[in-house]
Amino acid sequence: MSTTETKSRTGDGVSPVVEATTAIAGFTSEFKGFRDEIHQRLQQQEERLTMLDRKTATQTAKRPALATGAEIEAPHQKAFDAYLRTGDDDALRGIALEGKAMNTAVAADGGYLVDPKTADSVRNVLQGAASIRAVANVVEVEATSYDVLVDHGDVGHGWNAETGSVSETGTPQIDRITIPLHELSALPKASQRLLDDAAFDLEGWLASRIADKFARAEAAAFVGGDGIDKPTGFLTHPHVGNASWSWGNLGYVATGVDGAFGGADAIVDLVYALGAQYRANAAFVMNSKTAGAVRKLKDNDGRFLWSDGLAAGEPARLLGYPVLIAEDMPDIGSDATAIAFGDFGAGYTVAERPDLRVLRDPFSAKPHVLFYATKRVGGDVSDFAAIKLLKFSVA
Repeated sequence: MSTTETKSRTGDGVSPVVEATTAIAGFTSEFKGFRDEIHQRLQQQEERLTMLDRKTATQTAKRPALATGAEIEAPHQKAFDAYLRTGDDDALRGIALEGKAMNTAVAADGGYLVDPKTADSVRNVLQGAASIRAVANVVEVEATSYDVLVDHGDVGHGWNAETGSVSETGTPQIDRITIPLHELSALPKASQRLLDDAAFDLEGWLASRIADKFARAEAAAFVGGDGIDKPTGFLTHPHVGNASWSWGNLGYVATGVDGAFGGADAIVDLVYALGAQYRANAAFVMNSKTAGAVRKLKDNDGRFLWSDGLAAGEPARLLGYPVLIAEDMPDIGSDATAIAFGDFGAGYTVAERPDLRVLRDPFSAKPHVLFYATKRVGGDVSDFAAIKLLKFSVA
């Protein structure tokens, strides 16, 4: 091939270097366009997601959230406060119909169940009061009475040879104790001017007044109530000497001296008059005057029988057993049963309905407003073997 022909071919075509450079430039341009397109699509997608998030947030804000327990109580507390202050019961009726507060109901004879916060306040005060309730068995019922079934004996048993005949064992005797519920009421009053004061804590005041009245009434009934329209107190049941004790009576131990202690031995005798199965959870019950006299008692070695609680809030102890100070217990006197000792968790049962009703009465005591609060409670001895008494008598 000639030199002229070679130059002609080179001039007509493109050199390899130029061709490669052109191809790279074209690819770079196309890749840049592809990248810009991807970036634009990603930006559009991000904008769409942002708009969707804003729309979802707006819908969520408009949609009612699932209410927590505290949020459920808030409308009921506001409505109940309005009812107490002004007698406006429309909100309460609306809540009762909508079911926003399960503890709200309209009583057939008027009045409303108090809000959970107030009910808990009253219940906590009652549980903490110096009453037999503090050591008794407390049950909540929905009926008008509570039945306790008592087994008076063990199931029969016997020893048998491997191939011998098996004799029929005896059948235990079951007794039923019925504890009726009675209506307990309180009637605190406040002036309308005080109710109009928004800074006045009406629910707190109402809870404290109701709890104080209920606690004092219950404490007296659980000790000495006659069972007529009120609980039956454990001291109301007949007392017999512990040596001749039988079901339906409370056994007692005599001090040996009329109206006084015959010595520390009487306390020891009282403790061991109680069955061993009850002593593990037993407690002493007495009033403050009796406690003052018991604190002075010493054993034969000169040691006090009484010891104060080791920590704040712990009850004092007598011979190692806790002491409940119940002011409704009788004072020391002739033939008085001033000290009780027993497992009251087994021996005495308090039955009550969990609800507390309040009826507002602005008419009966103008210019004051009365609040008629009611609850139903009952109590009675549920195991006559679980409680023993110390009688201040010769025999």
